[in-house]
Amino acid sequence: MLSFRKVLILRELKQITVVGLGLLGGSITLTVLRTFAGVKTVGYSHRSVTRRKARQLAVATEIADDIRRSVSDADLVILATPIGTFEKIFGEISDALPSGCIVTDVGSTKVLPHQWAAKKLPERVHYVGSHPIAGSEQRGVEFARDDLFERTICILTTTKKTNRQAVQTLKGFWSRLGCNVKLIRPAKHDRILANVSHLPHITAVGLMNASDVKELTFAGKGFMDMSRISSSPANIWADVLATNASNIAGSIDRITAELGKLKRAIKSGNKKQIERLLKTARNKRSALIKYKMKKKELIS
Repeated sequence: MLSFRKVLILRELKQITVVGLGLLGGSITLTVLRTFAGVKTVGYSHRSVTRRKARQLAVATEIADDIRRSVSDADLVILATPIGTFEKIFGEISDALPSGCIVTDVGSTKVLPHQWAAKKLPERVHYVGSHPIAGSEQRGVEFARDDLFERTICILTTTKKTNRQAVQTLKGFWSRLGCNVKLIRPAKHDRILANVSHLPHITAVGLMNASDVKELTFAGKGFMDMSRISSSPANIWADVLATNASNIAGSIDRITAELGKLKRAIKSGNKKQIERLLKTARNKRSALIKYKMKKKELIS
């Protein structure tokens, strides 16, 4: 039983396996290669074409063809696949994971992954949720880079049953990759991210879908900036929205209410109310920029 409870500390990590070699997964392995001397990185993708690209780009020490073999000697396993695949992957790798192994993921929602991990993973391993808030609208291992996590936030999600040493090991891991690490509960994570991550994506999608194709040729930089994230992979975001439905529905209600205020002020010609709403947004964003600059999450 004691061996089941053993958790490796950061300096004891010998092999890190990343399942899923897209932008995030490939960037993790590249950053580990740069920052963790002597640590073996193993990458796995279920797509043979992605494995071939990953080998050509040398994003990891080894690219495995079998998911179970990829995790059999791992000290840390990171899932970087769409959220909807997590439950199946947990089941596939369950009995191949060594005792004391830490399992995490980079998914944008956390309540369901925690539930799936509790159901599918054995007691001899330790699950902690991770969410590095990094990336772009690009997808594919060819876009991976070893500085993707510099000056970003990584949220670790824990429950009362989460192993504390595993949390500390992961905190050290993401910090080494360049992240400012924060710890919160899964439900709080999903509620907050619905507002600050998922809602912006939905808003960009709504903006694009409400636009006339012929009129888009006149779009300027502001429109391009705001609509950029609507280019993100549809399958990945469909999973995000489906696994955080209640919170996201509430976020949509909130922005709809704010748009309603603006609409009523505009229709009635209430210039003072229009200016008040615009200034409120401007002031909030100004405070946000100052905070991000102070935390060095933005560069001046």
